[in-house]
Amino acid sequence: MNKAELFIDCKNKLGEGITWDNDNQTLYWLDIPMPSKLYKHNLEINNTLQFDMPEMITAMAIRPNNDVLIASHYGINNFNTTNKKFSKILDLETEKPNNRCNDGAADFLGNFWVGTMQNNISPDGSDIEITKNSGSIYSIDKDFKVTNHVNDIGISNTFAWSPNNDKFYFTDTLTGIIDVYDYNHHENKILNKREFIKFDRGYPDGSTVDSEGFLWSCRWSGSCVARFDPNGKLDTVIDLPVPNVTSCTFGGSDLKTLFITTARMGMTEEELNNNPLAGSVFAYNASVKGKADFKFGS
Repeated sequence: MNKAELFIDCKNKLGEGITWDNDNQTLYWLDIPMPSKLYKHNLEINNTLQFDMPEMITAMAIRPNNDVLIASHYGINNFNTTNKKFSKILDLETEKPNNRCNDGAADFLGNFWVGTMQNNISPDGSDIEITKNSGSIYSIDKDFKVTNHVNDIGISNTFAWSPNNDKFYFTDTLTGIIDVYDYNHHENKILNKREFIKFDRGYPDGSTVDSEGFLWSCRWSGSCVARFDPNGKLDTVIDLPVPNVTSCTFGGSDLKTLFITTARMGMTEEELNNNPLAGSVFAYNASVKGKADFKFGS
């Protein structure tokens, strides 16, 4: 049986966006619902810092100067963990006031890719019903030029690339399908969308790709992370003692530790009593090396 172990019992409402800064051996993740929080954990000194955010944050990428590029409810921002300054860079989708950013990641060229969706989290943290597919996929280059790639998305998740950077993986969680596109980085285009996998344990949330090109998919309501080979064949299932598994990334000095965020939002008191570790960060010691997360603008 493959099982992940508890790493930090942080009781996140909706832990997400986990990102590894390989240069500084530091793990970042966030808790989306307000009061939204950013976490920074240094593995070398085993120290965790927590930062309160002025608006709901949903995804991130580290910058070469060690600031953090943050996707938030309304757009793209910069955050400095030393002076704690949160600065707006640009607004996204001002014509869609009921939308927000969701998942995102930087690619190997240093572009930041981010998806939007109809906001489903109220200010008090309760659920809002999703009534339309109003989301899109965007890429943002180092000069903050925004390119729209795909529209009519329900819940945008999974921003991951193959090791040679010619494939892009994405899911609209509402469909239950992870799709794969060809990525033409010369023209900044994603093309030839096709189904990669549809797996019957839960719904696809965040994902990462390892050095062998296998995709690791976090399963909301599925209590696991599932690993698929480059052809979409199931390889391994990593079990977790909580239902809602949200995002993952490889880290550690050898890039062989899979760090995994989870959620407790929407669970009843009885469900929380039965799943006391819901909302924790978990770690799984993999036999394969991952890929270091890319930085924005590098």
